[in-house]
Amino acid sequence: MIPSLGDTVTVETPSGDGHLWEAEGSVVFRGDGDPRTPESTLRRLAELEGPAIEADTYSRGGAVEKLEARFAEMLEKESAVFMPTGTLANHLAIRQLCGIRQKAIVQEQSHLYNDSGDCVTRLSGISLVPLAPGRPSFTLEELKEAVERSGDARVATPIGAVMVESPVRRQYGQVVPFDQMRQITDFCRDRGFGSHLDGARLYMMSAATGVSPKEYAALFDTVYVSLYKYFGAPFGAVLAGTAEFTKDLYHERRMFGGGLSSAYLAAALASKGSEDFEARFAAAMGRATELLAGLEALEGINVERFRHGSNIFPVMLGPEVDAETFVAALRRQSVFVYADDHESSWITLTVNPTILSRSTVELLEAFKEALSEGARAAGEDRVG
Repeated sequence: MIPSLGDTVTVETPSGDGHLWEAEGSVVFRGDGDPRTPESTLRRLAELEGPAIEADTYSRGGAVEKLEARFAEMLEKESAVFMPTGTLANHLAIRQLCGIRQKAIVQEQSHLYNDSGDCVTRLSGISLVPLAPGRPSFTLEELKEAVERSGDARVATPIGAVMVESPVRRQYGQVVPFDQMRQITDFCRDRGFGSHLDGARLYMMSAATGVSPKEYAALFDTVYVSLYKYFGAPFGAVLAGTAEFTKDLYHERRMFGGGLSSAYLAAALASKGSEDFEARFAAAMGRATELLAGLEALEGINVERFRHGSNIFPVMLGPEVDAETFVAALRRQSVFVYADDHESSWITLTVNPTILSRSTVELLEAFKEALSEGARAAGEDRVG
């Protein structure tokens, strides 16, 4: 049985694990990219050539400008602007698209609605209208109903923008189907609403679905992509759209405290990380398909899949397997999985490129040994 989808999945680096992840051949089923540690970041910086880390001035010029041009081309948008955080990228997208209109529609499960301190409402006076509570996304019909309610109110407050987040991390990385996105954005275009894609994990989603980043981005007026979730930067985001949309947007960025005095290190690392990520993640998903098929043939473990899933797979351990022992046994073999905070009988395998450091045969053998140890521990507990 797939676990409740209303809970947030924590994907941050667990305290104390970073140095363990440094071991050669480590596979870390957590996060979307290669685990970042201070040591690995310094190594990656040392590998960069001089021109790649050309200095910027308050997040303008230098490596930052090159990064913006690169992502505008990658996304087939006219222009792109570096942002220090995804929160600011989403906020400014909604702010610019809405203009003087006072409402924006979002998913109730979205990061912007749940985890940003009502920044859009408090700082820009735009009310967020949440749809599809407890579900990955709203339907076209739900969107139409919300628009009608807003327009027919005693005091009309027109919709200015519609945002779609995909994948939805609060829903275990489930994606909004491409056809559903197209219906939503076609409707927005017909009605004159701005459309924004919170595509923090856009490139990971594309590898999972087979739909290219350019195809996703083409549906929307603006799109945000994270630079630190899997491109190896310590922070940062890119917000892309038309040249008119991004013109002088750095003034808004600075107004909200986002004009960092220097961002060239993050920009250079992200540019480098973007060069091979798509190919590596596609290979990682292929390796994961083989591994999951092998796990399904083992006793004491059951792999679940979401209908519109991406790179997160719930794995349920049977009652005959002690979960703590299972996790510890894998860790001794440099395979890191994490039990859920609420349900100790299941874990989530989050696929990322670290899976490529071991063969499918090696990984299956590690899981077999861990299941065996977990079964012995559970049996001893029952006898005791």
